[in-house]
Amino acid sequence: MTIDEIRQEIDRLDNELLKIFNRRAELALAIGHLKKELDLPVYDPDREKRIFNKMTALNPGPLDNQAIKRLFERVIDESRTLERIKSKGR
Repeated sequence: MTIDEIRQEIDRLDNELLKIFNRRAELALAIGHLKKELDLPVYDPDREKRIFNKMTALNPGPLDNQAIKRLFERVIDESRTLERIKSKGR
């Protein structure tokens, strides 16, 4: 593959990731609304730990498990922030 072909594939994947991130955020907001109705906390450390454990167990590389954990920490943190912001605005 050429550099341009590789970059085109990266661009395609970035577009896909953007859609996935936003869909995940929509689902996190739905969970946030349910948590508010049920008077449950936004932060669920056990759920996050299960996600990290699952993703690192499924990780085929080349990213190491710490990198995978950091990426998911960031995604989850942004979802939690979104839940908090949207729950205050309602």
